[in-house]
Amino acid sequence: MADAILLDDRGVVEVAGADAARFLHSLLTNDILSLRPGEARFCALLTPQGKIIGDFLTFAEGAGDKRRFLLDCPRALLGELRKRLSFYKLRAEVTIADRSEELASFAYLDAEPPEAAATARARDPRALALGWRALAAKGAIAASGDRAAYDARRIEAGVPEGGVDFAYGDAFPHEANMDLLAGVDFKKGCFVGQEVVARMQHRGLARKRVAPYRAEGVAPAPGQAILAGDKELGVTGSAGAGRGLALIRLDRLEEARAGGLSPSAGGTRLEFVEPTG
Repeated sequence: MADAILLDDRGVVEVAGADAARFLHSLLTNDILSLRPGEARFCALLTPQGKIIGDFLTFAEGAGDKRRFLLDCPRALLGELRKRLSFYKLRAEVTIADRSEELASFAYLDAEPPEAAATARARDPRALALGWRALAAKGAIAASGDRAAYDARRIEAGVPEGGVDFAYGDAFPHEANMDLLAGVDFKKGCFVGQEVVARMQHRGLARKRVAPYRAEGVAPAPGQAILAGDKELGVTGSAGAGRGLALIRLDRLEEARAGGLSPSAGGTRLEFVEPTG
């Protein structure tokens, strides 16, 4: 049986009603109109200036007026996400509710979740290495997997975690790798912050990104300054098992490489590598 890894730092916001699909499609970075049960989309709600308010996996359930969408998001963002969505509701026929006391989020790294036990399930759209995700009624699935194994896969695949690898309200989708992780549909048309994101895409304006690294020894804790000579390149984020993620200035990293300088944080040498995906 596949190991279910409980992601207990996640919550679930439900958006339902006759206008739910159109409502979310007009706001989020990804295509919601074509989302079907058995699929998940990586999405974000942005400020008008293009900064990430919250990122989440969106699942679809049902059809027609019975259709609802389940947003698997960081638990710490539940209140803010509901508040921002409600701000845009106006006369749309939608309801927005917190389902976190009823539903739990699980990761399955190497096999499919059991269909009978899951309220919604889909492949994680961000990276093949992350396997499957499932939402299930609390108590329906027994957690048996190791959270550290999930985080190790996430780090190796170059998938950031908001609040650790980038700051909500301060980072653009490109800086959080959403353009590389199937988190932005550049052909879907308008969404909040779309003009800024499209400009960054077409002009190549992203100066910073979250990048994976290997450490020579124990990976430094989050929040450590990364230096190359006397220049600061960025700051460390998620870490574990000699690997980590860091939000870095791309131009300064290239300058360091060209000058033969090795980045380090807290005295530990870091080698930046390509994500495994």
